[in-house]
Amino acid sequence: MANELDEVRGPVNEQGRDVNVIEKQLPVKVGWGSTFFEVMLWVLGIIPGVIFLFMKISARNYLKQLEQRVQHNASQIDNYLEQRVQILQNAVGIVEKSVDLDKDVMKTVAAYRGGVHPDDTNRNQVAGEIDAAMRSINVAFEAYPDLKAHQTLADAMQQNSYLQREITAAREVYNDTVLKWNTDIYRWPTKMIVAAKAGYTTRIPFSASRETKEQARAKFF
Repeated sequence: MANELDEVRGPVNEQGRDVNVIEKQLPVKVGWGSTFFEVMLWVLGIIPGVIFLFMKISARNYLKQLEQRVQHNASQIDNYLEQRVQILQNAVGIVEKSVDLDKDVMKTVAAYRGGVHPDDTNRNQVAGEIDAAMRSINVAFEAYPDLKAHQTLADAMQQNSYLQREITAAREVYNDTVLKWNTDIYRWPTKMIVAAKAGYTTRIPFSASRETKEQARAKFF
């Protein structure tokens, strides 16, 4: 029997294919077969029914703990984003005294000074706005020798680069935990039955913004 996916003979899409994260949460559902399975365990005797009951309790506790881990990993990303906000505000305070900054940068800084913080609803948006603002500052930093000589600003730009790497690593950890969650809630019978009764849904992993993707395709040199 020939390979169903043959990387030698194709077919091959010469134009390539871009992919996107689907912004959709799928609810876990079980059918009558799962209900029949549980009933049959009790019909076969009290011991199989009790054993499965304890298995469901264990699965429920496991999913609760995994849910907390997802939240913890998301919080790690938010912590790094908050630090980047502080660096952004400090950098703008130095740069605006020397050069005229883009108005969008100033609007972003003003919003964060007014109390905008990353959370589950705006995490990607905050990250994108910080990225855009820091790029504008970096352009000014590279273009003006006087700014490059300012040690405080140079340190801020270095800290920003470090935090960006940490955010990337934290997103990987978050995505790994989300994958674990999305896989485990569909493990039939125990976890899937528990997840369906609890009304759990899949979680959406981190996705890059359109602007970030477009810049990744741009020519840098």
